[in-house]
Formats: sequence, C-alpha cells, structure tokens
Amino acid sequence: MNKLLDTLNPVTTLAGRILIAAIFVTAGWSKIGGYAGTQAYMESAGVPGALLPLVILVELGGGLAIVAGLLTRYVAIALAGFSIVSAALFHAGSDPMQQILFMKNLAMAGGFLFLVANGAGSISLDAWLASRRHTPTAALAA
Repeated sequence: MNKLLDTLNPVTTLAGRILIAAIFVTAGWSKIGGYAGTQAYMESAGVPGALLPLVILVELGGGLAIVAGLLTRYVAIALAGFSIVSAALFHAGSDPMQQILFMKNLAMAGGFLFLVANGAGSISLDAWLASRRHTPTAALAA
C-alpha cells in the first residue's frame, strides 16, 4: 500500500495544489469583474478599498503560482497569512455562516502550511527550475 501511495504522491500533490488554489483563482478573477461591489464590501468591513488591486494580485497571482508550483513555499506562506487575516477581518462574526467561512479560511491556511513544509512536489516549476540549476550545463552557464 505504501508503494502505491508513494507512486501517487506527485499526482496527489499536484491535485492538492490545484484544489487549494482554485478558490483563490476564481475569487481573484471575480473581483476583477465585480470591482466596484468588492471595493464597497471591503470598505463596509473597514478595509480600504484602495487595497483591492493588491487583494486581486494575491488571490489570482498567488493562486496561479500555487497551481504552477512556482515559488511555492513563499507564495503558500503569504496565502496562509492572507487566509488568516481575511478570516479575522471578514468572517469573525457570530453568524453561523460566518463561523463556517472563518473555519474554511483556517483550514485553507493549514493546507498552505503543508505546502510550506513539503514544497510543491516533483510536478512543478519549482522542481523543474531546481533540476536546471543542478545540471552540468547549468553549471557551465553560471
């Protein structure tokens, strides 16, 4: 059984990255289409609407970087922090739905911390770039 799991590890790591990043990619993209509404929502929660371009960059850019496995550990720590901060700012109420969203954000932060600890896996741009740095051709080019 362990051999099967070891064989599946690259694929499951890639699938995990795609699944955890999907919410960020779609949320970032939807904020572009609903810019004014998102800005108003942020301001209603006491967050300056001027931060929306940064939020879009973190969600969309960070999500795509996680899918690609590019700078994974750095992006994952940023998205873990983003998840915790957004939980505290937008979902800390006593409403049961907000409590669920709060816990969802904490769960996502936990998933990102696994990426920080373990990296992107072998099916990633991080692994490809690392292999390029350790080839004799790359050493000659340096």
